Amino acid sequence: MWKDRLNDIGSAGGYALITGASSGIGYRMACELASAGVNLIAVSNRNAELAMAVHNISEKYGVEVIPVFLDLSEEDSALFLCEFCKGKGIVPKILVNNAGIFRHRDFLDQEAEDIAAFMRLHIFVPTMLARYFGEMMASDGGGYILNTASLAGEFSFPGISMYCSTKAYLRNLSMSLRHEFRKRGIAVTALCPGGVATDLYGLGPSLMKLALNLGVVARPERVVRKGLKGLMNGRKTVVPDRVMNKFFVVMVKMLPSVAVRKIYSLLEPLRK
Repeated sequence: MWKDRLNDIGSAGGYALITGASSGIGYRMACELASAGVNLIAVSNRNAELAMAVHNISEKYGVEVIPVFLDLSEEDSALFLCEFCKGKGIVPKILVNNAGIFRHRDFLDQEAEDIAAFMRLHIFVPTMLARYFGEMMASDGGGYILNTASLAGEFSFPGISMYCSTKAYLRNLSMSLRHEFRKRGIAVTALCPGGVATDLYGLGPSLMKLALNLGVVARPERVVRKGLKGLMNGRKTVVPDRVMNKFFVVMVKMLPSVAVRKIYSLLEPLRK
């Protein structure tokens, strides 16, 4: 059972490092791991939210939660985390590359630095974290790496070009590393959810409630459990609500160009 494997890690005093741990999928991931007794290194660039998350999790589950306030869009952040863990004598058994950003904006309307931040946060830093911590795990008997990609990595759409493209990279990297890392005792899984009920998309409470009722977005708790189950069971990719989401991807890919442009124009208010 996948939960038994998590409990074994917790019983052995193991740690999980989670990026974007102060809210959304990252916070729920931290709670699920803590409920199995796994100690945490919680990374976020939201200091107040991180402090609250650390307090809530440590109080409820009684595990050690080490906060790291860090902007993961900075190029040297992966090396910093590696040296931080080495300084504490910790080799995380689980790495969750979860931190991410989302913007619905035309490519030419984004500042060059915003585009660079997308690439660092979704491509460079997760890649380097996998490199640094993969090496540490391999020397320590193995481990697990879960990369939060997205169903959006399986199609392209105007207005979210950077999100789709960078998440596609993360998904493909995961599937390649899975084969390489297996001989080192490291499991790698790509979590590819569709819409999730978090603050990533900037939806108001009423719109989010409507999206939940319509089944357009999933609750983060469900996504997290599916992701961890797949990771512990050695799955290469996990797509929660697979039938519905795969149907959505097929439909998007089948849209004629005129339909894509029409939908794109209707979404104009979101790009303001």
